[in-house]
Amino acid sequence: MRKLPVIVGFGGINAAGRSSFHHSYRRMVHEALPESDTAPMFKGLATLTNQPEDTDKETLLSQTLIRKIEKQTFDLDEINIHKKANLKSNAETIHFQISQRQLPKHIPDNWKIEELEKGRLNVTIEGELEVMIPEKHRSAVTSAGQLPTGFDPAVLYTSRNQPKGLQLTVFGASDALQSIGIEWQEILKHIQPDEVSVYAGSAIGQLDDFGGRGLAQAWLKGGRVSSKQMPLMLSQMPADFINSYMINSVGSTGTNLGACATFLYNLRQGIGDIQSGLARVVIVGGAEAPVEPEVIEGFKAMGALSEDIQLAELDGTDTVDNRRASRPFAENAGFTISEGAQFFVIMDDELALELGATIYASVADVFVNADANKKSISSPGIGNYVTVAKAMSLAKNILGEEGVKQTFAQAHGTGTPQNRVSESHILNEVAKTFKIEDWNVAAIKSYVGHSLGPAGGDQLTATLGVWEYGVIPGINTIDKIASDVFDSNLHFCIDHTKVGEKGIEMKAAIINSKGFGGNNATGLILSPQTTMEMLENKYGPARIAQYHLLNEKVAQTAKAYDESVINGEFKAIYHFGSEVMNEDDLVITDKGIELSKFEKPLSFSQENPYSEYC
Repeated sequence: MRKLPVIVGFGGINAAGRSSFHHSYRRMVHEALPESDTAPMFKGLATLTNQPEDTDKETLLSQTLIRKIEKQTFDLDEINIHKKANLKSNAETIHFQISQRQLPKHIPDNWKIEELEKGRLNVTIEGELEVMIPEKHRSAVTSAGQLPTGFDPAVLYTSRNQPKGLQLTVFGASDALQSIGIEWQEILKHIQPDEVSVYAGSAIGQLDDFGGRGLAQAWLKGGRVSSKQMPLMLSQMPADFINSYMINSVGSTGTNLGACATFLYNLRQGIGDIQSGLARVVIVGGAEAPVEPEVIEGFKAMGALSEDIQLAELDGTDTVDNRRASRPFAENAGFTISEGAQFFVIMDDELALELGATIYASVADVFVNADANKKSISSPGIGNYVTVAKAMSLAKNILGEEGVKQTFAQAHGTGTPQNRVSESHILNEVAKTFKIEDWNVAAIKSYVGHSLGPAGGDQLTATLGVWEYGVIPGINTIDKIASDVFDSNLHFCIDHTKVGEKGIEMKAAIINSKGFGGNNATGLILSPQTTMEMLENKYGPARIAQYHLLNEKVAQTAKAYDESVINGEFKAIYHFGSEVMNEDDLVITDKGIELSKFEKPLSFSQENPYSEYC
């Protein structure tokens, strides 16, 4: 029997705000909630963005979600580029002076050099001189899902010129770990040192000046490559940071890249470790900071992004409505890029009950399938039909024929013309197959945009919010569904949709991701109510009653953490250079390894897994 992976903590940030304790979710559905539920969210948003506590709500709302790219991100009108030019003098030769230190090592054949006084040189060129002239470029795309205005992860710890994606990793993973309400060292007392797995990454790596962009442009700008740019740009670096600087882990690690399905790929890796018993605690997530001029230009060249002129044409105006740039399943033009970080702490069910950890949901499984042969690498294929159908089949096996109808879909919903047709057909066909007449479909990229690698984490965070406040976020940027969308068995939640107290009407949710190149993934997430019913069936009412008693203190500690962050007292977890171990800190025997920084030893299995062959 497999162990059940249960979510016991989550955190991070996106364009809607901080993820833990449903803050970002409440920002999305604030109109449908009472003031008692939204007041802490607004206060926390103000302190998170270094603004006065009494900042008016409309200001805070305007500084979140998808909006026009702000100058704190980059100046839309002042993007530095160069234009090639060939200079030719009216005379037979070109003359200019240059300092000795600026002279190139390899002198072109048509240059003649004369020494002048004080390290100056006179250069005479016969023919033309090829130069790069500084130029300014204005972006054709002005919309993005940006972090709340004023939020700066770099000031929360000693970031040491780290790429923004890694700064977001530290914030997001810190938020998730502290949201558990149990100290990490306490968790380690109950498990072996290697019974921890971390699977986290970014789909495209770290591409700002401290990462890939700085590495690629250094020489062309006349600068030098730093020792940090190459290693810190790598896509698996979020996992490496968590292991080395946050939790001191010797467990399994890595990232499983799958373009826009990367988060679900890593979730699959993590729950697989728990189901098999390889790990008892898993941290899964991702961070991405792609709101950069070069990344936007790259996606624009592919025809993937919503350009201003296209959005204006859709509305029949001359101006772009940046707030409505992402329009899933409606008449649309492309996706809207965004930044963010999402992390989840997952335990096996037995450990969660033993520690009294709050159980937000459970992950039944994640299915990954490729597209098979197709005409182009970017076109949709058959793989996503397979993943969604497998997930719904599992839902039917767990919940029954009627129970599977009490589910909803968190669609990938990018806001592209191709996605609205292909994904709606997939969901509609699966709904028909399982006899669901009006399957609720959400598409939260209409709020926060497409964060690439962590996008599935944005969907999962919003799903957990549904099971706390009972509202499926509406696709608030659209008025109606496009005519080419398949919806005979679907109910696209254009408006906020109430699904009972604490979402009791929804027993499970489908998280769907369609990645570039044929990377398809679909996860089945079971509600906290469904999860607790399953655990009671397995362990009995007495054990569950004992768990609830243990959980009271854990929940109080977690609530105290949330209140401290709301009041502006966030503390990042970042241990640089501490708890370091070397060869003198371990003892290896044929039974296992003792590590000086861990209470429990790392034990080797004493069984032959291939005994049937021996």
